Amino acid sequence: MTTDFDAYERDLWTGRATAYEQGFAKLTTRTIAPLLDAARVTAGTRLLDIGTGPGIVAAEAVRRGADASAVDAEPEMAATARRNVPGLDVQVAVLPDLPFPDAAFDAVVGNFVINHVSDPAVTLGELRRVLRPGGRLALTCWRMPGTGALALVREAIDEAEVPWPDDIPEPPFTEHGERAAFEALVTAAGFADAAAEDITWTHPVDPEEWWELGALARVGSNGVVVGRQDAPTVARIKTAYDRLATRYATADGRIALPAHALLACGTR
Repeated sequence: MTTDFDAYERDLWTGRATAYEQGFAKLTTRTIAPLLDAARVTAGTRLLDIGTGPGIVAAEAVRRGADASAVDAEPEMAATARRNVPGLDVQVAVLPDLPFPDAAFDAVVGNFVINHVSDPAVTLGELRRVLRPGGRLALTCWRMPGTGALALVREAIDEAEVPWPDDIPEPPFTEHGERAAFEALVTAAGFADAAAEDITWTHPVDPEEWWELGALARVGSNGVVVGRQDAPTVARIKTAYDRLATRYATADGRIALPAHALLACGTR
């Protein structure tokens, strides 16, 4: 059944593949190695990468020698992954429905995907279904509430006194965006030895690039809000953004945005 959140997510990401690949996806690369390590991905591992986006996790898995497959809900994202990872089996699929038989994979990974589904518990059940007994699950999500890299544009929106629209739904995953809660969610889905850990880093980026490829490119909910405003209001948000970004300024004229994620893993 399609929920309001599902419909919102499909609209949110339609046509955003290029902007996401050039901007926000670069922030997520820091968690790829820990994610694949937690899933114990090595040569010969039958791996499923859910919500593959531009295919950056799948590419690293293939580099390790894994037999990788991938899915994404957005056809343009799937096409981008195929372009970036030649020969990768990429299918368009909207979680929680996966077009694979039971026990098809040794490992399932998802890099910042579980926070984009309408029912995290049902999705975890489907991920468990396609794992073989003894197979490994590893998922990352953003720690809630978002700070630093995730919050800069939102803070600028708030400072500019732009009201948050009532029609933008709260992600159902929000209540699980803390280490103990994320671990409990994975445990409740039937995974053994579930564990969650924090991953923190800083993301160096040109502040104008972060604004252009995030806020103005309508990537994420913050970008949707900015994109709905008239030119004077966008300018007011940008003024606030510029001021707030100075907190993260570096000597080379860039900004170093703090990022805080969670990594959870478990065994089928």
